[in-house]
Amino acid sequence: MQSAPVYGDVVGDVRRFLEQRVIACRSAGIADERIAVDPGFGFGKTVAHNLRLLRELSAIASLGLPIVAGLSRKSTLGGLTGRPADDRLAASLAAALSAVVHGASIIRVHDVRETVDALKVWWAIEQGNEATS
Repeated sequence: MQSAPVYGDVVGDVRRFLEQRVIACRSAGIADERIAVDPGFGFGKTVAHNLRLLRELSAIASLGLPIVAGLSRKSTLGGLTGRPADDRLAASLAAALSAVVHGASIIRVHDVRETVDALKVWWAIEQGNEATS
């Protein structure tokens, strides 16, 4: 699956898989407040699959549960930038911001401080919260 992933429709396939897992969790008595869904960026997906899944994350958000996005330093980012894993901070920040914009509410990252700063600045811009001096 990792070397030659094939999907009919990566977004639809991942959404259906996650929906089935959510049903199984609920059937086992797990409350929605304890469930988050992770589309598995980088696992059994090509660069094109990952980009489409990120662009269409709202389809996963329609499940009504928090979305976990782990894109930090992923090989997809290396494929796009040509940079090694330890030199993908800028790409990781861009991916984290995109994930939040498209519906992720939990971001798994390696560079926490830098990601928090990027999200704070983005959020201030989006909300029109000018800092006072």
